[in-house]
Amino acid sequence: MLNLPVQWSVLTIALLAPNLTIAKALPTMKIETSPFGKTADDREVTRFTLTNSHGNHVSVMNWGATLLEVNVPDSQGKVENVNLAFAELAPYLSGHPYFGSTVGRFCNRIGQGKFTIDGTDYQVTLNLGKHHLHGGNKNFTYQFWEGESYQSEDAVGVRFQLTSPDGQEGFPGTVNVTVDYSWNDKNELGIAFTATTDAPTHLNLTNHSYWNLAGAGSGTALNHVAMIQADEALDVDQDLIPTGKLNKLDGSVLDFRKPTALGDRIDQLPATKGYDHCLVVRGEAGHLRLAARVVDPSSGRTLEVETTQPAIQLYTANHLTGDEHSAGAGGHEAFCLETQHYPDAPNHASFPSTLLRPGQTLREVTVHRFGVE
Repeated sequence: MLNLPVQWSVLTIALLAPNLTIAKALPTMKIETSPFGKTADDREVTRFTLTNSHGNHVSVMNWGATLLEVNVPDSQGKVENVNLAFAELAPYLSGHPYFGSTVGRFCNRIGQGKFTIDGTDYQVTLNLGKHHLHGGNKNFTYQFWEGESYQSEDAVGVRFQLTSPDGQEGFPGTVNVTVDYSWNDKNELGIAFTATTDAPTHLNLTNHSYWNLAGAGSGTALNHVAMIQADEALDVDQDLIPTGKLNKLDGSVLDFRKPTALGDRIDQLPATKGYDHCLVVRGEAGHLRLAARVVDPSSGRTLEVETTQPAIQLYTANHLTGDEHSAGAGGHEAFCLETQHYPDAPNHASFPSTLLRPGQTLREVTVHRFGVE
């Protein structure tokens, strides 16, 4: 699906070629594992904690290949978790808003849950009214992944693997997926997806983390100032299904080319109660490039997102309720920057293709870089 450039950062090479033999390891970095509960079928879920030489750490688990905590310092050196997460496994086993989850087979929406491949029509699960959302009911979020930790020259990481059988949620083909999390001394969190299939199928993968750079549970995220490298956004109907048209952003509510607080114009979006829009990332898809930069004025923390994906979904946690407060936020108290292909791509020939065929390998990388002003 993608022709990857020859020159990549060491982090990206480690993500896309994790089996390379590295002569040296950084002894000050470490990986720790601990039990995080059991699934309904009595499988033990493991929490992996990745710590860099500065003591900053992230944690992930193999249920849903989920990102749990990201603990990084503010401008005063105070370390806090900036990713919404539950303290125990139980809420992740039932319905939750994809906190930190790996989402697939197809993130975002497919209109009417229908598409055609090589003349054959497919109907996938309808779990958003008359439409398909985030891979259906038994999506990647609610599956057990095999996990293995590793250490490279400049990073520690965990590689999760899953086989999705032919016909799961209506999608054709047996798909083998790998999600690779990597954490380094630059406070860069890399997430790499790779996937293969034995039959033509559509695949669109993302990580669905909810960020609050002031700290999870600290209150509104609408004061965060965002810059998004996008000149166009997908035009959508009342159900947020793309029409096939791309809209120029000039001066619109979606125009974040200049740093703008998330709350400055949010009242112009009463239908969606906030942002839930897919923006086209400037530059050539398949190449790692800057997609977004967010600053929290109160803590000084910054987040830069680089990706090979063609688009990014900005979501301002519009529908979180008190039921999710144990994870650290309610409505508008976090934001998502979901790097992905376009929603409903199987039904729009003009969109970058999400079709994966036997013999091809899907490869996508996103890097989250945390810093301070």
